[in-house]
Parts: sequence; C-alpha cells; structure tokens
Amino acid sequence: MKTFLLFSTLLIAGSQLAEAQYGYGGYYGGRGRNIVPQAQTPVKEPEPKTAEELVEEEMPKIIEAVELNDFEAAVVSTILTKYVQQRIELQILKLSPEDTRAALEKIAVAQREEMEQSLPPEKYEAILELEQSGYKKLKKKKKKKTKT
Repeated sequence: MKTFLLFSTLLIAGSQLAEAQYGYGGYYGGRGRNIVPQAQTPVKEPEPKTAEELVEEEMPKIIEAVELNDFEAAVVSTILTKYVQQRIELQILKLSPEDTRAALEKIAVAQREEMEQSLPPEKYEAILELEQSGYKKLKKKKKKKTKT
C-alpha cells in the first residue's frame, strides 16, 4: 500500500512538471496552440508643429504677461506666425551655420521692427523683455502708492 501511494504521488508530481514544462493541456489550450510573435510596429515620430500651432501655444502666456487687448493679441499673433514660419522654412533649407545665423538675425530684426511699428512703446518693451527671458512669466511691477 505504501508503494502504491509513493508511486501515485510521483506520477502526479511528474505529470504536473511535464505540464508546466511543456504546456500539455492547461488553462490556455496547451501544446496545440501556436504562439505567433507579435511584430512591433515602428514608433511614429510626432509630426512637427506648424507655425500657427507653435504661436497658438505661446499666445496665452504672452497675452497674460504683456496684458494685450484682443486687437493687439491678433496683431502679435499674426506677426509671430509670419516670422516663425520663416524660421521653420530656414531650418528646412539646412544652410551652413554662418548663413543660418545671418538669416536668423535678419528675421529677428524684421520681427522687432514690425512689432515696434504695431504696438504701443510700453507693450513693445514688455514683449522684448519677455522674449529675452525665454517667454517665462514676467513679474509685474508694483505701482508705488503716493501719499496725498
């Protein structure tokens, strides 16, 4: 009787090992199931943003920092879109570093001139400060109260 128990215990344990190792039967259908490896789809690079999208992202920060009204915001948005588009086109051309730098300087000068002509002086100065700080939020200057 002891040999029968020992033999049956070994048989059950052996069958469990065989099932675990080779996948006979079991929960997922066992050996008869063919496992087809999934081909990895190539990761698509995100499409570069257009000039309009880039300007649209930055405009809320600019409007808040410089306190532009609707008309001024439209003017600034139009000017920025125009010159961002020129910068994108310049990147596509892949010129030499010297030519690229010279062209970027011309674009920046033209953009500043158009902004200066289109905006009041205090708002133009605020946009220049914002541009130099990398479009980070400007700290508003506190007005001093005068004693009367």
